[in-house]
Amino acid sequence: MKTISIIGLGWLGEPLAAQLQQKGYTVKGSTTSEDKLARLQEKGIHTRLLKFNPHPQGEGFQDLFDTDILFVNIPPRSRSLPETFHPEQIKFIKAMAEQAGVKKVIYVSSTSVYPDQNQTAHEDDLLSLENTGNKALLNAENILRSGKSFDLTIIRFGGLLGVDRIPGRYFSGKENVQGDTPVNYIHQEDAIALASWVIEKSYWNEVFNGVAPEHPLRRDIYEKNAKDLGFSPPKSYTTEDAAFKVISPEKIMKTGFQFKTPNPLEFWYEK
Repeated sequence: MKTISIIGLGWLGEPLAAQLQQKGYTVKGSTTSEDKLARLQEKGIHTRLLKFNPHPQGEGFQDLFDTDILFVNIPPRSRSLPETFHPEQIKFIKAMAEQAGVKKVIYVSSTSVYPDQNQTAHEDDLLSLENTGNKALLNAENILRSGKSFDLTIIRFGGLLGVDRIPGRYFSGKENVQGDTPVNYIHQEDAIALASWVIEKSYWNEVFNGVAPEHPLRRDIYEKNAKDLGFSPPKSYTTEDAAFKVISPEKIMKTGFQFKTPNPLEFWYEK
């Protein structure tokens, strides 16, 4: 079976690594946490400490790029860092991948690249730095695409939720919360399955949206979370209209992929 290196063994990367191991893949990966290093290695994941600040910092991480598939899964942190930071990280990763002769790359992007234009967004929508909702991520996508020497697939995930990420908890007790726009969420379990599906089925040089096919209103999710899990709902909701988007997962579903939890109102969480 093939070797897969996951750059970023975090909330999504670590359980994805476990699933790929179960399927027989050899899995390597990186973490930025010394505390996690030993635990990951005990799970049979060849793990290296590696940070991109934005240049690479760590020890012995070059062998992560000796791999059949490179899965790039590092959050852009665009709220706390300048929008040039994440593209610089990706420049370094691309250069290292090309130097090592990596032939297959999957890049985890986000549906935030689509503009909020009260529309349904699809993978073939024309995006530019003038209309994108996230310049850092679109720049990163374009860097990977430009003059590439490898097959590249981009997965644009919606809000990654479920397990210990409970959307209603983030807004518990808050006032003037936006409640009347549709959500674009995906459960962790489905996000892992979708990434694994792309790898197993060898869908290369594609862009896929990773979003549950149903899009309930935020208000309904927050209220249900509060009722089911025993915390306070938002104190009030804003009456102001807000621009929104609905992300279509039709393309990945046409490949035969099936969501285990298609409705975010039915996501399961650990209490």
